[in-house]
Amino acid sequence: MTQPVDPKRRSFWLKTLHEWHWISSAVCLVGILLFSITGITLNHASQIEAKAVVANQKAQLPPALMTEITAAADDARAALPVPLREWIAQNMDVRVGGRSAEWSDSDIYVSMPRAGGDAWLSIDRSSGEIEFERTDRGWISWLNDLHKGRNTGPAWSWFIDVFAIACVVFAITGFFLLQIHARQRPMTWPLVGLGFLVMLLIAILFVH
Repeated sequence: MTQPVDPKRRSFWLKTLHEWHWISSAVCLVGILLFSITGITLNHASQIEAKAVVANQKAQLPPALMTEITAAADDARAALPVPLREWIAQNMDVRVGGRSAEWSDSDIYVSMPRAGGDAWLSIDRSSGEIEFERTDRGWISWLNDLHKGRNTGPAWSWFIDVFAIACVVFAITGFFLLQIHARQRPMTWPLVGLGFLVMLLIAILFVH
């Protein structure tokens, strides 16, 4: 024989779960919308055309900065010297930062991937000619890269982790709320089981 549930205890847990559920849902709301929409765009990426826009510019290093290249050539993965970075920022409006560069006998190559596109910078070590190319694949590609955390930086990576934890709290509190209300809603567990069964069957039968 089951013992009756203490009304005060039930009320406490119901209030606590509701509070955590609505707080986590408020934190997750915009993120869930973003990741749901980008989940659709990623799933149909081959059907959504992304026209890449490529911008290219060239410049010539002054002779004074050529000595900076020679002095910094010892490390094959060293970043560009600060004076060289400042000159590029002022004259080409390109922020290279402290990225590692690939140094060879003929040139210096800096890869600058970013969300929604790509970029690179190359310096000819003999002539001092600089070439910079930037590719922009559009805002849908940018949102898709946010979804994947691709080339988005550490701040966005931390956001995804915190968002994922908030979603777990939202799901777990929702599960316990379902358990509390299941007696008054007999279709609760059949629907939960149906959701799990559909996902499992599709994964087993149709995912190769």
